[in-house]
Amino acid sequence: MGAAFDLESICSAFADAALDPALWGTAMEAVSEATRSYGAMLFDANGHLPGIPRSRSVGPSFDAYVRDGWIHRDIRYRIAPVLHQRGAGVDLDIISDAEMARHPYYQDFLAPFGLRWFAGVKVAAGDDFWCLSIQRTIQQGPFDRRELIELAELSQRLGPAAAFASAIGYARSEAACDAFMATGTPTAMLGRDGTVVCINGPAEGLLDQDLRIVSGRLVSGSRNSTDAFDRSLNELLRSPASAAMMPPVQMSRVHSGRRPLLAYLLRLPKVTHNSLSPCQAAAVFIDPDVRAKPAEAVLMSCFGLTRAEAKLAGMLAGGDCLLAVAEHLCITYETARNQLKAVFAKTETHRQSDLLALLSRLQVGTP
Repeated sequence: MGAAFDLESICSAFADAALDPALWGTAMEAVSEATRSYGAMLFDANGHLPGIPRSRSVGPSFDAYVRDGWIHRDIRYRIAPVLHQRGAGVDLDIISDAEMARHPYYQDFLAPFGLRWFAGVKVAAGDDFWCLSIQRTIQQGPFDRRELIELAELSQRLGPAAAFASAIGYARSEAACDAFMATGTPTAMLGRDGTVVCINGPAEGLLDQDLRIVSGRLVSGSRNSTDAFDRSLNELLRSPASAAMMPPVQMSRVHSGRRPLLAYLLRLPKVTHNSLSPCQAAAVFIDPDVRAKPAEAVLMSCFGLTRAEAKLAGMLAGGDCLLAVAEHLCITYETARNQLKAVFAKTETHRQSDLLALLSRLQVGTP
């Protein structure tokens, strides 16, 4: 038998990632190292979304997992009942050695990457349920009984970290809603299944026969609009980019006869880029009959910009060139360039035109 797993380092890494979503990849590296395995990833046990944290080692196999459709044919999703009961489980809980030797998932997908064995660990907070998937190669062999007992203990120890991450995610969602409310921009924060996690006052003011919440989900008075909204959300949730934004969806207002609302579905790095957050997307509504008020608070809350960076970004969105912005803010041109680079990094844009397109869609900036 090998040495015991370093469960403390895993719990510590999860706690760090709960506070800073950018550290989820690091947490997966910690899991891999502490369990002496090939790699690790964390996925929603009830969904099939590609934007999940993972260690660098599983990058190539995960790309094939998504690209070749194995994400929708993953036999390991069957392990959920085992995890609910025991906290941890392995392949042999759902498939025999003989079946594994001929099953396409193991032979056509995993084998070319030298992979075979897996252990799943339940990570739960309330009704939310994730699986920490730990991968081992053919040569490393399966997890033994003692290791499974340790992983079941790990499941219990990760519960508080998951609850903490979920609570922080919810708090950030509410903060984002409040930031948008400061601009008068109607916004709803959505979960991975499309349910409304929270909604601000301006968005509540739009609710009528043409835009309702039914069974927790946003529904238009037009079936075509609802279907388009759901398709756009589904595509967004399957995007690996943490700051992705979809083209606007027209939400017809057939009962009032007014012009359609424009619904922008987006992911906000500081809000939705947290695997254990109840909020995974935002729906920002633009009413063409109402002009939204811009504010720096939205940029600061949703993209993590400093006040100086938000002020600079807002002035650029207003049409000023970088040199004019630098002069207006009484900073050097070089300082303005460095701030702009920081804005690019935090908004995941690469050119000023991309940034302006993002801000114009949100209708946010600074006066």
